[in-house]
Amino acid sequence: MTNPVLVEVTRGNVVESAHRGAVAVYEADGKPLLEIGDTARPVFPRSAVKAIQALPFVESGAADAYGFGEKELALSCASHSGEPEHVELARSMLAKAGLDETALECGTHWPSNHEATIALARSGGSPGALHNNCSGKHSGFLCTCRHLGIDHRGYVAAGHPEQEMVREAMESVTGAVHDAEHRGTDGCSIPTYAVPLRSYALGFARMVTGKGLPPERAKAAQRLLKACMAEPFLVAGTDRADVALMQAAPGRIFVKTGAEGVYCAAVPELGVGISLKCDDGASRGAEVMVAAVLSKLLKTDGTLAAKLTELANPALENRKGLKVGALRPAGALA
Repeated sequence: MTNPVLVEVTRGNVVESAHRGAVAVYEADGKPLLEIGDTARPVFPRSAVKAIQALPFVESGAADAYGFGEKELALSCASHSGEPEHVELARSMLAKAGLDETALECGTHWPSNHEATIALARSGGSPGALHNNCSGKHSGFLCTCRHLGIDHRGYVAAGHPEQEMVREAMESVTGAVHDAEHRGTDGCSIPTYAVPLRSYALGFARMVTGKGLPPERAKAAQRLLKACMAEPFLVAGTDRADVALMQAAPGRIFVKTGAEGVYCAAVPELGVGISLKCDDGASRGAEVMVAAVLSKLLKTDGTLAAKLTELANPALENRKGLKVGALRPAGALA
């Protein structure tokens, strides 16, 4: 099945490029509210499911044992930009568990935030594992291991007790089997599993409502999503789409991007979960798609829908800052 064009990129009045994709919107009881394209195709969720992967961090009692609040919970679900606030918070999380940056097994890269990279380079510094966009999630993994008395070395490997807890949470929440046949390795070295795209929409509907989950898991899920909505900057960073979308309606929208054009989201007041995949892996296409879907779902709030529609139609500018085109929803999202 060929997925439909859902985003067009214009230059002047001419469509220059297009992005195809698939979208699923589900209720917690498994009822689909919207399906576009092939939502049964297995997709690696990448970082879009970090809130589910963080469930053992809360359920184990580790987050409370170390006195963590919404800021730390939000960072444990983050793909942050490596800005100073992100780095220092991850550092403090590790310190509470008696660890430091050397315990992280997520790898190293420069901050994705340009200003943070320039500042680090000018100071004569070099990037470390704390600058990795996944260092908050990995700090949560490490704190969980320490709290439970598990040897944290090798915690990123498939079969390690930490990753088995994460896999069990993913299976429980999404209702999809996560097996070795569909396993890959994520950018931060932990296992990632390809399951039907629609499973993530169902999973986030369960996360936001608690329906279909054991009481403690439901409580942890809603606590994590609430923390992300309360601290969107810590989930992403300066000028990031996730921040703009969650700040458009504080406490009413949860969104989380993933690599290769994946997005997951939830709308608490509607009790629905959203998942989508931009086929070519382009973040710009996925960002337009998720904003357009949210605008449709929240259309009864005219002011909010207008904000979301604006985010779904970003201008395309040249090097001089002149508007030369735009991105816009197309097809079923137009």
